[in-house]
Amino acid sequence: MTTRLADIAAQAGVSEATVSRVLNGKPGVAATTRQSVLAALDVLGYERPVRLRQRSEGLVGLITPELENPIFPALAQVIGQALTRQGYTPVLATQTPGGSTEDELTEMLVDRGVAGIIYVSGLHADTTADMQRYDRLRAQGVPYVLVDGFSPKVQAPFISPDDRAAMNLAVTHLVSLGHTRIGLALGPKRFVPVQRKIEGFVRTMQDQLGLGAQTVETELVQHSLYTLEGGQAAATALIERDCTAVVCASDMMALGAIRAARQRGLDVPKDVSVVGFDDSPLIAFTDPPLTTIRKPVPAMGQAAVRTLLEEIGGTPAPHSEFVFMPELVVRGSTASAPGERGRS
Repeated sequence: MTTRLADIAAQAGVSEATVSRVLNGKPGVAATTRQSVLAALDVLGYERPVRLRQRSEGLVGLITPELENPIFPALAQVIGQALTRQGYTPVLATQTPGGSTEDELTEMLVDRGVAGIIYVSGLHADTTADMQRYDRLRAQGVPYVLVDGFSPKVQAPFISPDDRAAMNLAVTHLVSLGHTRIGLALGPKRFVPVQRKIEGFVRTMQDQLGLGAQTVETELVQHSLYTLEGGQAAATALIERDCTAVVCASDMMALGAIRAARQRGLDVPKDVSVVGFDDSPLIAFTDPPLTTIRKPVPAMGQAAVRTLLEEIGGTPAPHSEFVFMPELVVRGSTASAPGERGRS
């Protein structure tokens, strides 16, 4: 140990006592001197103490709800690559049913000295959640950016796709194919992206088909879970209400909708058209290839990193929402409406 201290001291041009203070995290050492000692450690091939290593390498936490939906790994990959290019080390923390909560994961990351945190589809998207948790985090001096969801109660940068515009794209496409009985399958109503999709869906159905808002919401909107099984259940209910097309709030739900149609002996897209949301990896290779709304994942992920690094660097972005335009990708799961089949 004494030999090592002497080597580091000589390399850094400081005393052994100063090296000892840096390695033990003691105060009273100038920032430039501390960096010289850490650089000497690296040059000589010594491992930095864990606590120093975590802070000096710039860890950034990324909290996602789960990884079963392929859109989350896709977003995590974009964010991770963008962080790595900027010299930061991404730390992926995933919530799973029965596992760690968002608050527990946040505490774990803060304890490890992360430089900042990016939240994807977190509690900030839940209108029933207590938003004070984010105020407490800011009071601790930890910068953060929130992706997919918005709350006026949280003073932070938000990164979102335009959910209302997405529904306009989907409905306009289906109406152009002759569909007039179009259903919407999505998650629980307490989530901001769900509420925005409903707003966009209702408005477009009013504008293009002259339907009343009450009729659309009560007859053509079906809430379920963001899973294949959830999409199957929602689509079954909508098909039973004579919908010839179903817009889904995720690609996983859309795959469930296709399964629901087939279980009833219906063909997709001849009898029922299905539109997904996300354009997840490999979704172009399903049977049939899925028409979907492409979420601008690369642009959103890079914007989240850029915004967070501005926060970390002391030049925070405006505490507002950056909204990114989605894109309609037409493939094989949508086709002309089957006429008046099944309608009274």
